[in-house]
Amino acid sequence: MRILHVVGGLNRGGAETWLVAVLRHIDRRAYPMDFVVHTANRGAYDQEVRALGGRIIPCRDPSRPLSYAIQFQRILRTCGPYTVVHSHVHYYSGYVLMLAALSGVPVRIAHSHTDARASEDCPGTGRKAYRSLMRSLIRRFATRGLAVSTEAGDDLFGPGWQRSPKWQLQHLGIDLARFETAVEKDSVRAELGIDRAAFVIGHVGRFVSPKNHTFLVDVAREIVRQEPRAVFLLIGDGPLRPMIEARVASYSLEKHFVFAGLRPDVPRLMKGAMDLFLFPSHGEGLPLALLEAQAAGLKSIASDAVSPETDVVDALIVRQSLDTPAREWAARVLEHLEAATPLPFSVTSQRLAGRSIAASVERLAAAYEAPSYAS
Repeated sequence: MRILHVVGGLNRGGAETWLVAVLRHIDRRAYPMDFVVHTANRGAYDQEVRALGGRIIPCRDPSRPLSYAIQFQRILRTCGPYTVVHSHVHYYSGYVLMLAALSGVPVRIAHSHTDARASEDCPGTGRKAYRSLMRSLIRRFATRGLAVSTEAGDDLFGPGWQRSPKWQLQHLGIDLARFETAVEKDSVRAELGIDRAAFVIGHVGRFVSPKNHTFLVDVAREIVRQEPRAVFLLIGDGPLRPMIEARVASYSLEKHFVFAGLRPDVPRLMKGAMDLFLFPSHGEGLPLALLEAQAAGLKSIASDAVSPETDVVDALIVRQSLDTPAREWAARVLEHLEAATPLPFSVTSQRLAGRSIAASVERLAAAYEAPSYAS
């Protein structure tokens, strides 16, 4: 069995981080994996993927369907044969799996990692037609579909999708072993330039609209008015980062923010620097960052737009409506901040065992081996 994953790139996003963790833990002799990427730029995980035996194959110009089709089918001929094409590019998976079917690939999987409906409240006529076409192609050419949450499945596979065995709910897993090691907090905070007496509120996520960083900064302004020791540690990068940095500066909050950028040591920063986790996203599939915050034992204030299937360690999750103003979010954060005591790993690891990467790999391998559902 040879598997070809299709992704936009191999940077430190949730789906990509999960995929690389799968590659680390799966039996690579039984399930060798290659990766088609839609970019010529180097990804953060490229070196590790190659070291683990995976090939990274650029297939550019997804916005030019004919050019893309020629490239993709050439890849299937020259780098294959592949038993599985596993597509992670949401709506575009319809086109990818159609091309795979035309090339005779027997197992074709559409994987929904997100609920994109919240970010497309008012799509134009062309966008609506594109989504409708791609969903119909997925129904026609996918032999199996996987969704990281019920909401993610609703988006890509349509209402009632769970009534068909062709579509499966498969929660993603995280590497719990990365949270087991004790961390020296003073040294981590010193490295980041954060005072040991600060109250550190953390966030992990790409700087894009669904992550709602703009609102996070508004909440931060309200918190700092009442608690001047508050510091906000933001991990990640993305196209909206300059705008968010400008908003922080416009509120004169620069000394209360640390923009850490892309980091390979998120578990260490969660355990060593953060007192509380803030996650005001508009919508998510199944955010690994929120699972990781629970593994680190952090109390998390999360929006009600995030899938409830993320709530595993119930004592650590506090939900807040995005319909409430920033000052109410600030009050909720302050209510939990000073008394926030991380749960020990011995507790969180037991609760999260079913969301471990080992459990996730087992479920994924079973999906690869299961009978396919041809349309």
